[in-house]
Amino acid sequence: MAKAEATVEELVSKIERGELRLPEMQRRYVWRSTRVRDLLDSLYRGYPSGAILIWETDEPVPEQAFAVGQQANPYAKTQLLLDGQQRLTSLSSVIRGEPVQVNGRQRPIELLFNLEHPDQLSVITEVDDNSTDAADEPVDVNDDGEDPSDDEADASEDELQKRFDRMTFVVATRKLEQLPQWVKVSEVFKIDSDAPFLQQAGVKGFDDERYQKYSQRLARLRGIRKYVYRMDVLERTLSYDEVTEIFVRVNSLGAKLRSSDLALAQITAKWRGSLNVFQAFQADCIKDGFELDLGLHLKNLVAHATGQSRFLTVSNLTLDELKSGWDDGCRGMEFAINFLRSNAGITSPALLASPFLLISLGFYGAQRSYKLAAAEEKGLRRWVLLANAKGRYSRGSSETLLDQDLKILRDGGGFQELLDRLRTQVGRLDVTPEELEGRNQRSALFKTMFLAFRAADARDWRSNLVIALSHVGNAHQLQFHHIFPKAVLKSTATTRETDDIANLAFISGKANRNISAKEPALYFPEVQKANGEQPFQSQCIPTDPEVLTIGRYKAFLVERRRLIAERLNTFLGSSEGTASP
Repeated sequence: MAKAEATVEELVSKIERGELRLPEMQRRYVWRSTRVRDLLDSLYRGYPSGAILIWETDEPVPEQAFAVGQQANPYAKTQLLLDGQQRLTSLSSVIRGEPVQVNGRQRPIELLFNLEHPDQLSVITEVDDNSTDAADEPVDVNDDGEDPSDDEADASEDELQKRFDRMTFVVATRKLEQLPQWVKVSEVFKIDSDAPFLQQAGVKGFDDERYQKYSQRLARLRGIRKYVYRMDVLERTLSYDEVTEIFVRVNSLGAKLRSSDLALAQITAKWRGSLNVFQAFQADCIKDGFELDLGLHLKNLVAHATGQSRFLTVSNLTLDELKSGWDDGCRGMEFAINFLRSNAGITSPALLASPFLLISLGFYGAQRSYKLAAAEEKGLRRWVLLANAKGRYSRGSSETLLDQDLKILRDGGGFQELLDRLRTQVGRLDVTPEELEGRNQRSALFKTMFLAFRAADARDWRSNLVIALSHVGNAHQLQFHHIFPKAVLKSTATTRETDDIANLAFISGKANRNISAKEPALYFPEVQKANGEQPFQSQCIPTDPEVLTIGRYKAFLVERRRLIAERLNTFLGSSEGTASP
């Protein structure tokens, strides 16, 4: 294995000219803007940033596109990037000022640089030790993929501004862009002149004490282009299978990739060109409203090929078994999506506690050759809603739980056996008011609450549109509203108490902004005058003046939990004695 070096500028140019390509085995681009921010900060300070692994080959190898634009490669010889894709794609996007392509959509990476950053590092990067597959991660009803941290969500504007002032790089916001000391990183890389940025910062001449400091910092920022990466270059004599094994081993030992990414490398090594097949079906699901991680589709393939969900068996599958598992998995996924949308009213993966439910549901359909009698459809629907509400695959080892359900179905079991297994796991199938206590918007019950309220014809308090995730326009997009606003409870309740599931309702962004920080006793009459009691009844909100004062907030929560539990049990069909332990 040869050793080489290249600057960031050289590597970015190679990507732009098409000289550095991505093999099919690579994962997709997944970094969030905050990760790119931290990378820029490390390079700005000269911190180590790992090595780059490249394979130089004359062999025709299946490729995939970078998330940033590339020219056609005019050379027969190709350099394939095996390790370093996330870093180099991010740097290419920022330095070239181009958006990245993620799931068929273009997303700009907009970072700001603080000309007045402290000389000493004063903000310690928080480590996200999440090593699970993205398929296991819960999705918020209002998730946009760039959620702030819990600290930022609860902080005041002044607290956030103080925190930003201690940082060197931040993800851009409109407010910060207006401040003179914050400059757009991509704009700094586009031109070598400091004049526009100094002028924006209010520096009028050489005698300004900030002139030298700001100029040095801008030069240091542009100096990131000269940062030198060490490159390990694999020999041209290696075969594609050997390189795949190296890729899997390197990323397994470094725990840099998820199990699904390593499985993809093994699958594409046996099934050349399969990535395009996988991505085409993934795109079809997205068109149907189900944007799912590619790893979930691969796990679905494994489930239909082997009857269990773990990727450990992928290397033992033949090409024919992989193709058959994929075809069967696609049919199962189509059934699952159709059942969720049409029979269960779940129109988006954002309403799923775990997308693993799609795998078990599709496997159920496949075991029945997609023929369900009316009674079985009703029972399956009940299991789907209860498994989702109780977070069947969001507790403990999700793969172990999924494999338990797949085994039940392999052995000829049906919805009743699945319900029995769920009851063994959670203790009881009805929802109690106590079970709602302390839950917040990330809870599986919050998603079911939305489904139950929508089934009760819950509407926006301003437009009277039925609540839905699909509304377009900022005024109509769904938000969860704190019935007792955070500002009202700031001095009397903890953050956990304020964000309690019983303090949340579903209304539009416009209605939420109109209410702002008003107390319920002040804005409830306005809503009642315009729309009567229906807006509150449909979302199980008590309107008794006795519980609408700040001093009676906890009594309000107790009463609303009782009402919500009753509604959920009716919706889930779990209020009968059959749901008891």
